[in-house]
Amino acid sequence: MSRIATLTGNRPTRVAVAAVLGLGSVAGLGLAADAATGRVRTGGENLVVRSGPGTSYAKVGRISSGTKIDIICQARGTTVTGRYGTSSWWNKIGANRYVSDAFVYTGSDGRVAPLCKDSGSTNPAPTGAIKDDYPYRGASSGVDRWNFYKGQCTSFAAWRVNHNLGVAFHNHYKNVHWGNAQNWDNAARAAGIPVYGTPRVGDIAVRSSGSYGHVAYVAKVNADGSFMVEEYNHVRPDAYSYRRSTRGEGSEQFSAFIRFKR
Repeated sequence: MSRIATLTGNRPTRVAVAAVLGLGSVAGLGLAADAATGRVRTGGENLVVRSGPGTSYAKVGRISSGTKIDIICQARGTTVTGRYGTSSWWNKIGANRYVSDAFVYTGSDGRVAPLCKDSGSTNPAPTGAIKDDYPYRGASSGVDRWNFYKGQCTSFAAWRVNHNLGVAFHNHYKNVHWGNAQNWDNAARAAGIPVYGTPRVGDIAVRSSGSYGHVAYVAKVNADGSFMVEEYNHVRPDAYSYRRSTRGEGSEQFSAFIRFKR
């Protein structure tokens, strides 16, 4: 999501107490300082274990329903709907071994273990053109050269449009105020820029839901219709991430794709 300069998923409540080792508190929230435990609940079938926190990672095993697991840490990844609702949290249970939290009973709807050190991205960004080359990385305040707030998704998207596509885009491009991310698809239409329902590499993906919406740069389109995006301020505040996404209205998805002319 993004705040913009004007300068001119629901889950069933788990009522039981988590079996957590060493409970701590951060900013008043009950977060685990050490690893936690959980129990796999799938309704019968085995739960797939993947090499990373997302469905695009390789399958490396299966765990039977009812098995107790030790959760080393947790990372954001692909959104999955399971026995306990919809969640983008993935539980690391070993080296290169992750399971979706949507199928694990922990006694809590939130995070119960530390963040994994590599949780800044759902997928590791490949070398080459796809990388964090954002000129304001590390900044969390102030206005950028395109009149968006530094460290926000809109600022990074503006950088990609300028740097990758060679379009001199800014917050009042073509005499239209682009504003918050949730308004970008409407702003594009008002500016005469085409908006599509399916992505191509180079598009700016738009999610209009949420307080501010979200925008990201489409870096790759997969054969199954999913796509990889580069973004800021989604997986971690004011930070870069590269992840797999799909079309839709969910908090991890995008529903519109702006196609700037190159």
